[in-house]
Amino acid sequence: MVLRDENVIVLDFLPRGHSSGKGEPIAQVLGIKYFSLLEVVAKIDTTMKHGDKVYIGEGERDQVDHIKRRIRINDLTNFSRSELTYVVEKIVADDEERFINFFNNAQSISTRIHQLELLPGVGKKHMWDIINERKKGVFKDFDDLKARVKLLPDPRASIVKRIMEEIENENERYRLFVAGRPVRRY
Repeated sequence: MVLRDENVIVLDFLPRGHSSGKGEPIAQVLGIKYFSLLEVVAKIDTTMKHGDKVYIGEGERDQVDHIKRRIRINDLTNFSRSELTYVVEKIVADDEERFINFFNNAQSISTRIHQLELLPGVGKKHMWDIINERKKGVFKDFDDLKARVKLLPDPRASIVKRIMEEIENENERYRLFVAGRPVRRY
C-alpha cells in the first residue's frame, strides 16, 4: 500500500522551474500527513508562496497540474531546506491531537525496543513513566504530558526532531511519522 498525502505545504515556488529543466512552474512541497517531499507542477498562471496549503489528492486540483516526482532532502532548494524545520513545527503545532495520540497509543516494536524510545530524549525511564501515566488516563495535550511526566524533554520538540531524522535519513529502519521510499522488490 502506498501512503499518499492529499494536502501539502509549499516550501518553495520556482515560477520558471529549475535552471536545467523545461521552464515549467514547480513547487517543492511537504505532505501534511506523511511528510512526503515532492515536486509538483503548478497550473498555468498559478502562483504559490511558501507556507500555502495546497490540495494534491485524486480529485480536482485548483493549483497543481500534476505531481512531478518524489524528492530527497538533497534535492531541496536552499530556501526549501531553510523552511523545512519551521513547516514541520507548524504541522505538529496545528495537529497536536494527532501527535499526542502517538504518546497515548505507542506500542512495543520488539521485546527490546518501544516506539517511545525512538523519540530523541526518551529512554527507558521516560518510556515507563509515560506508559504508567497513560494507564491513569490519556494525555490531553503536550502540556498535560509534560506536567504528568517529570523531567521529560519538550515532547513537541522531540516529535519534530524525530520527523526531521526520518526525513533526512531515507534508510531509517523504524518510521513513526514519515512515509518511506517505496521498497524495490526483486
